[in-house]
Amino acid sequence: MELLKEFKPALIFLGKFLALYFIGNILYGVYIESHGEQPDGITWLVTGQTSWILDLAGYETAIADVPEAAKVSLMQNGDVVLHVYEGCNGLNVMIVFIAFLFAFGGPLKKLAIFLPLGLFIIHLVNLMRVSLLFHLALNNSQQFYYYHKYFFTATLYAVVFALWAVWVIRFNEKRSIDAAE
Repeated sequence: MELLKEFKPALIFLGKFLALYFIGNILYGVYIESHGEQPDGITWLVTGQTSWILDLAGYETAIADVPEAAKVSLMQNGDVVLHVYEGCNGLNVMIVFIAFLFAFGGPLKKLAIFLPLGLFIIHLVNLMRVSLLFHLALNNSQQFYYYHKYFFTATLYAVVFALWAVWVIRFNEKRSIDAAE
């Protein structure tokens, strides 16, 4: 019983995190399923913003719907270079970020600033990720799978971890309260 008392804060955090994560994923699944065989609006938005970034970098790109498929094509010169699926829109990573912040808790004023800022940073990193995947698909397709599956996924989660660390160490007052006990 003493052991349970010692780990109570960690177990409460874990319970909150898992509950929020599962609720977020259920809501996300309902959102995705509501679009059937069509891509969702967030995937369209991410693909459109990626196209805009690539156009700024000198690529002439366009996006197009893929009939009867939940993906958006990112094209250059009329040729499909990359398909963007719902898993590439960054929402699932954002759910993990949100679940952590709410499970860990902290001052609401700081959370009201840090949460949207963190989501914006995650979104920007995801846009860079999709843009670099476009570049890889266009120029070096042998390494595309590795970068898509491992490198960029790890990079995106490293950014989320860094944001969590900033929240816990810098902006959250819980650490000083816990240390004083």
